[in-house]
This record gives sequence, C-alpha cells and structure tokens, in this order.
Amino acid sequence: MPSRWCTVDKLKLPFWLEGVELSKLRDAAQSWWAKVETWMNWPLLQLDAETCHLTVLDLLAWQRDIQRFQGEPETLYRKRVKYAFINAVDAGSSAGTVRIFQRLGVGYVEIEERFDSENWDVIRLYLTDGQLSANPVLLRVLMQQYGRTCRRYEFATITPVTLGMRVAHFHDDHETLHAVWDDRASRLVVISEWPVVTTENT
Repeated sequence: MPSRWCTVDKLKLPFWLEGVELSKLRDAAQSWWAKVETWMNWPLLQLDAETCHLTVLDLLAWQRDIQRFQGEPETLYRKRVKYAFINAVDAGSSAGTVRIFQRLGVGYVEIEERFDSENWDVIRLYLTDGQLSANPVLLRVLMQQYGRTCRRYEFATITPVTLGMRVAHFHDDHETLHAVWDDRASRLVVISEWPVVTTENT
C-alpha cells in the first residue's frame, strides 16, 4: 500500500509526563497527525489503479486506452487499467495472450493456429464452459483490443475428463496346435497341445 511511503510513529511520552491531562493532549496530537498522514497519502493513492477514486480511475483508463464495457465489475475494470501497459506489450503473441488471460482472472486457455489450410487466418481459443459463460463480453473485448491484426478468433470448449488406468505385468507362452495325415494308417492324428498364459498384477 502507498501508506508505507509516509507513516507517523505513535507518540510516546516520558514516564514522568504520564498523566491524565497530558495523555489527553498526546491522544489529540496523535489523532491530528493521523489525519495529516491520510491527507499526504491521498495523492499517492490516486496513482494506483487499485486504490484511486473512481473519477481518477476513468482518467487513467482514458490515458491507457481502456474503455469500461456495460456491466463490467469495478474490480475487473481496475485490473484492466492496472495491467493495460503490460497487456499491450504481450498483445499479438500466443504466450502473451495466455498471460493476459491469467492476469485478468479468466484462467487457463489453449490456443490453436493454422488448423485449417483454407481459413488460415482463424485462431481457435479453447476454454471451459464456465469461463465462456462467466466472461462472454470480456473475451470479445480482449480479442478486439489485444488480438492480432487481420485475424479471426473463435471459441471452443474443453471438458476435463477422468481417466482410470490399471497396470499389469503380462507373460504369454504361445504354442501352436497342428494336425497331420497318416497315409499308412489312413487316419487323422491330432497332436493336442495347450497354450499357457500367466499374469502377474502389479
């Protein structure tokens, strides 16, 4: 917090001045200097997008080319103004887009480019159903402001699934069964052999 730049220590009187009336004077002075501290810190607080007055925040937003969309929460608006410069630096790259989404609280996103040889200018963003339903307007605003020039963006959903897997050590001893014709005895002789399969669970 900017208040660390200007702090007033608590007043302490020597032990021989610890009296009822002098304690009242000390408390009054302490209260006065606390107000002075607040007055001195107020200009510093207006330089921070997270603590400044909403009117000053609108001026900072105008300076940083940020427009508040309809229904945008104040906390999100302050984040967009605060990270406007670094977001502009990251704009246009896949890794930068991921960082922008993380800074503004959208969360994890996957990006796929040039998946279609004909529509090569389309970039697909994979998000969860919760992300799409919670930030429909924000996603469009971010792509319009920080997306690449001459690119089209589309959103797709990803659904996490649970995969169960079991590992076992498998041995297979294979034997072949075959029959031969005995011409001398004019009979069919079958040699019976059985395959042996063993398994060992781990």
